[in-house]
Amino acid sequence: MKRDSFLHILHFPHFADNNTETDRNADSYDRLWKIRTIFDTLNEAYEKYYNPPEHLAIDKIIVKFKGRVVFRQYIPKKHKRFRIKIFKIVDDAGYTYDMKVYLGKDRTHADQDVTATHATVRDLCRRIEGVGHKLYMDNFFSSPDLFEELMTKDITCCGTVRPNRKGLPDDFRRRQFRLKKGDIRVRVRRNSTALVWKDKRDVYILTNMHCPPAEGSFCDEHGNAIKPAIVADYNKHMGYVNKADRMANSYSISRWTWKWTNKLFFHFLDMTILNSFILLSSCGAKLSYREFCFALVRNMLEHAARGPPRPQRSRGRPPAVSLVISRLEEASRHHWPTSSTLRLRCRVCSSRRKRSYIWTKCVKCDVGLCISGCFQQFHTKATFN
Repeated sequence: MKRDSFLHILHFPHFADNNTETDRNADSYDRLWKIRTIFDTLNEAYEKYYNPPEHLAIDKIIVKFKGRVVFRQYIPKKHKRFRIKIFKIVDDAGYTYDMKVYLGKDRTHADQDVTATHATVRDLCRRIEGVGHKLYMDNFFSSPDLFEELMTKDITCCGTVRPNRKGLPDDFRRRQFRLKKGDIRVRVRRNSTALVWKDKRDVYILTNMHCPPAEGSFCDEHGNAIKPAIVADYNKHMGYVNKADRMANSYSISRWTWKWTNKLFFHFLDMTILNSFILLSSCGAKLSYREFCFALVRNMLEHAARGPPRPQRSRGRPPAVSLVISRLEEASRHHWPTSSTLRLRCRVCSSRRKRSYIWTKCVKCDVGLCISGCFQQFHTKATFN
């Protein structure tokens, strides 16, 4: 395929039949319906061919997009002010095991006694229940109610938490602590542990996978606060989603577009290539991500080259021999002499360096020809010399 043809087709990708759109005012309306089939197919494939390790992280990533779509977000203080938000659950290798696009307020959970972030984490964890995974998240998601619910599904959690979350101790919610650098305060309820640690500012942690640390003031000989083991473990595992996003964007095939379907499709394609690389690496392949991308392109080109050869169309003016052959092939068709309104030179006589002016020509060829001999020779011979 030629480059211009490919770029022209690239302007019109379509992933669903517009006649299947449901009523937009219905509670069951899916804002992602134009790309829902591809989204669900990829999510199922991510789960089917990979078994995630024990430690997982859940976080949100941002896809920069300035086009028009109802679930686009605008946050003026961020670098990517206009964006589409996607929630992911990722392991230490950067493999995206499950994902969910933020589509605005969730109408199905609006009347239930759960927050939107609670419902999001619960949906993303439906494929890892009952196995004993350890999940890390930031204060955007974490809450005591969520941790208790996931604990019943054999998923332990750890993450920073906002002190005003429902279910935290009252002294946490009122921020009554006056801590100095290195101080730790701990509160325990059944399997859950809430702690606040003072470094440059107060850090609130909620966990049900660690043992409660000791309270007190812990600083080294230089006066620097000693980091608790819970905070160190959280910092070690929380960056999985950012790692996957950096790797996918390092060799991105995403293109500038005003259509949100195209933007999300190319982003999903980047994630699929990254997941394929991680699957290959898990089988023992010694390739960098850059080398894998080049090998993928080469293999796709080789596969496309195995198809039937396309006829090549000649370029430029055809040679004189081909014109002669085509003219002789026309001999069996209807060529009749007729009178001309203009005075013409005979084509056959001119080729013999003979000047002859006539008033007759061939109707089909529109060439001046003498009736006596020249007409027949022009339609039956290749040369007239």
